[in-house]
Amino acid sequence: MESATTQGGEGLTPSAPVPHLRPRTAVVEAVEDILYGSVAGVVGKYIEYPFDTVKVRLQSQPDHLPLQYKGPLDCFRQSIRADGFLGLYRGISAPLVGAALENSSLFFWERLGRAAIYASGYTPQNQPLPLSALWMTGAFSGAMTSFILTPVELVKCKIQVPETKDGVIKAPLRPISVIKDIWRLQGLRGFWHGQLGTLIRESGGCAAWFGSKETVTKLMREWNEQSARSEAERARARDSEVSLPLWQQAVAGASAGMMYNFLFFPADTVKSRMQTTPIGETAAQHRSFGAETAALWKQAGLKGFYRGCGVTVLRSVPSSAFIFIVYDGLKKYLPMQ
Repeated sequence: MESATTQGGEGLTPSAPVPHLRPRTAVVEAVEDILYGSVAGVVGKYIEYPFDTVKVRLQSQPDHLPLQYKGPLDCFRQSIRADGFLGLYRGISAPLVGAALENSSLFFWERLGRAAIYASGYTPQNQPLPLSALWMTGAFSGAMTSFILTPVELVKCKIQVPETKDGVIKAPLRPISVIKDIWRLQGLRGFWHGQLGTLIRESGGCAAWFGSKETVTKLMREWNEQSARSEAERARARDSEVSLPLWQQAVAGASAGMMYNFLFFPADTVKSRMQTTPIGETAAQHRSFGAETAALWKQAGLKGFYRGCGVTVLRSVPSSAFIFIVYDGLKKYLPMQ
């Protein structure tokens, strides 16, 4: 997400008029973050969900049984054969809500993180934040959002990986029935099963998500400035209020998604294994993050932590690109008064 701070007229010629800046309030900014982040999250979720289902099924293969899937393509094939293509969208209702909550929360907390840094005096109000600070605000945003995501992903994972009996898939679970069973058997605390894995993935991953997007955006602006043929084009390239060309926005967003998913994928794998244990298996459900990590290492070694990583990074390219394009576009072209 590009810095919302202005450049103080940087790059404008002395005779050029200073653009009129519409006054903004913290409430308006917060509402935009929540509303436009929700819309962007829903769009991204529809794009990525079939790949996410395959990823979770690859990650959650039991450590005491032979592997059911040889890889992503085999998982796609078996899943479609057993449940049809729409089966890959099983349980999407909860993730759509989760995507709206996740992205609105991410953009909201990231903005608060930037505001806190400005309030601390670390960076003057009229200057853009350095990239190091933007990586830090991303980590803060992810850490706060993880507490919202864990219950949503818990329900999603249990629906995505249906239970089987004698090789036959049982009736699909529904979000409400899963929520009721968790509450009945484990109480409120049960909804945060796997929280440590989500916290590690989100704090580290979102530092990379926001940080990579800003880093690539900065590099694109510098490249545009160097390749400009006139002073006016160079001034436009330096102006953070001017959007990058669409393909450059897509590259920045796609790179963010790839970094987010690859760097902390092992934590997500352990979390998925914890969250896909059947609700009735209380002993397995109480396996700690460390115990689950040790069991997976014993079963498959390092490669076990990266099951489904390829398909996850692949899905993140269009999904993350669209999320940032939609969010930034709505902020620019549909600003609230």
